[in-house]
Amino acid sequence: MLENIIKGIKAIDKKLMETAQIRLDNLTKPKGSLGRLEELAKHIVGITGKEYPTLKNKFIVTMAADHGVVKEGVSAFPQVVTKQMVLNFINGGAAINVLAKHVGAKLVVVDMGVAANIPNSPHIINKKVRAGTKNFLIGPAMTRNEAIKSINAGIEVVMELVKQGCDIIGTGDMGIGNTTASSAITAVLTDSPVDKVTGRGTGIDDTALLRKISIIKKALLLNLPDKNDPLDVLSKVGGFEIGGIAGVILGAAYNRVPIVIDGFISGAASLIAVNLEPKVKEYLIASHCSFERGHKIILKYLGLTPLLDLSMRLGEGTGSALGISLVDASIKILNQMFTFKDANISEL
Repeated sequence: MLENIIKGIKAIDKKLMETAQIRLDNLTKPKGSLGRLEELAKHIVGITGKEYPTLKNKFIVTMAADHGVVKEGVSAFPQVVTKQMVLNFINGGAAINVLAKHVGAKLVVVDMGVAANIPNSPHIINKKVRAGTKNFLIGPAMTRNEAIKSINAGIEVVMELVKQGCDIIGTGDMGIGNTTASSAITAVLTDSPVDKVTGRGTGIDDTALLRKISIIKKALLLNLPDKNDPLDVLSKVGGFEIGGIAGVILGAAYNRVPIVIDGFISGAASLIAVNLEPKVKEYLIASHCSFERGHKIILKYLGLTPLLDLSMRLGEGTGSALGISLVDASIKILNQMFTFKDANISEL
């Protein structure tokens, strides 16, 4: 599946974007006066290949999994919080539930590898690869086959959403310890020093931060992930939800569906996806800049300018939800505003 999806990803439609620019320039406003909203609208036209795209069916896919490295004290919260938060998502009580509803998006929660049994529910999809990754301070987080399986699971989720008429997807995550895995991935794939891409995650103190940095450095020396092989990087120091999000990104690009990425964890997944197929970068919309220091480095590496900077670091897909609202606004501008000719107004 993964090979076929990668081969099927095409470049966005630059010619149709030129057509969109002509319409934007002829709307009843000075040229370029709506700034990034105009850029967004044109970008969505290029991604979808539709001159007048619509965003009726919005989805936010929140991937959840646990990390074996949590045993090393890299998080301010215990591993059990992953399951507790997944249950909170199911019950509608989390920030992402509120913001998804606010922007008119359906929340899709996926168990990629929570280290506990999650009760059967129509509000969660079970794609569990295994009950959490292994501690990558001891050895690889997962096997290469498990890395591929996690990506394929994300692709499968998107394929099902496309059948439901999906017009846009936002990414989200939940997993205690996943900023540690994301920092490791970022250090390798952007060739950055570990201490420059590692932040406080859930709010660890100075001592824990130094320990977290030390653990990542030791893990990279032990596992020696190959920066030229993103699957090797994912398997050595990644997470199942990170692989799942990478799959969502690849699946969205394959289906010409705009993909709005959240913060640091989604950024790390984007690094995996883009290194598997560089054309994927054209489909990415960065919703915000996370407070996690490594996220700025990811955005610079990918050449993405975030829509918002609200000092957020929650994850879950909260940034994606807000980003989707701006994308939606941009498309309404493109589709619903009058041109000077329509309004019988002299061009400015």
